[in-house]
Amino acid sequence: MYKNTYYVYILTNKTNKVLYTGITNNLSRRIYEHKNKLIDGFTAKYNVSKLVYFDYVEDIKSAIMREKQIKGWIREKKIALIESQNPNWRDLSIEFM
Repeated sequence: MYKNTYYVYILTNKTNKVLYTGITNNLSRRIYEHKNKLIDGFTAKYNVSKLVYFDYVEDIKSAIMREKQIKGWIREKKIALIESQNPNWRDLSIEFM
């Protein structure tokens, strides 16, 4: 049986001041869109294109629930999540793009 993969991700800008949480079923494509400002909106306006966290699930409902959960957190909790997997705030998209 074919299973989809949905990614929950967090982006920031070069100074790590802005955090953006999103979901997608194609992380490489979505990060490309963010980096090249192909979609108008928050991430293009604030130059948010550095992937600092991602996780994946196999169903869209779980992805949406996780995205909403993270979006509801205070900034400090989001930072703790990022640093638990990426303490140096590296751009993780470099590894797979």
